Amino acid sequence: MHKIVIINSKGGSGKTTVSVNLAAALAASGERTALLDLDPQGSSMRWLKQRSEELPPITGIAGFRSDSNLTRSFQLTPPGNTTALVLDTPAGLDRRGLEAATRGADAILMPVMSSDIDIHAATHCIADLLLGSKSMSGRKRFGIIANRVKPNTRGGKRLKRFLDNFDIPVVATLRDSVNYTRVAETGQGLIDLPRWQAQKDICAWEDIVEWISSFKQSDESARGPLRVGLSGAVRLAFSRNSV
Repeated sequence: MHKIVIINSKGGSGKTTVSVNLAAALAASGERTALLDLDPQGSSMRWLKQRSEELPPITGIAGFRSDSNLTRSFQLTPPGNTTALVLDTPAGLDRRGLEAATRGADAILMPVMSSDIDIHAATHCIADLLLGSKSMSGRKRFGIIANRVKPNTRGGKRLKRFLDNFDIPVVATLRDSVNYTRVAETGQGLIDLPRWQAQKDICAWEDIVEWISSFKQSDESARGPLRVGLSGAVRLAFSRNSV
């Protein structure tokens, strides 16, 4: 099973948008996909409830909920046949929280928007992740997604300058497209739309899936079964949010 974690300590950066669209893209590519929602807002699970049974299936795990009759490990464990697990993490995670959430990750993706506030927050989050995480096997496993970028704008140029400072790949650039609003209300991913309707947006998600797949085979052959092990991240999230 391949574990992909979507992180950014700042709220409103697009973590849920990336999480649900990535889950949809992986499911469309043939992966048996699970979506683990650790954000107390539960937006990924609300999206999944709207998803049609005619679309490629995605298993939802409401990791922000707690059941006293079950262990946290059991609650957070996806079905045994899962081949891809996507984690939608909460905002506000500090260095310890980021380390807990990304432990055992095969790939880590951070959506970053182009405002000064977002870039400033991303700088600190990247530093916390790279300095605090002992689970990353190399920066090639950590990728940036430039989110809601308008070409040839001051914000787009500012974001490009910021990203050029890091030896971290920019896996894809997501347009500021109305298509994301449409699919958010229907449980679809961009990949589920007709190609003629969302050609430019779909290409970005194909690039992301290709990046993830580029090192999947070697990872699966090199290690045994995955343990999710996210109780620490969930506790840290709950200490900052009430549900």
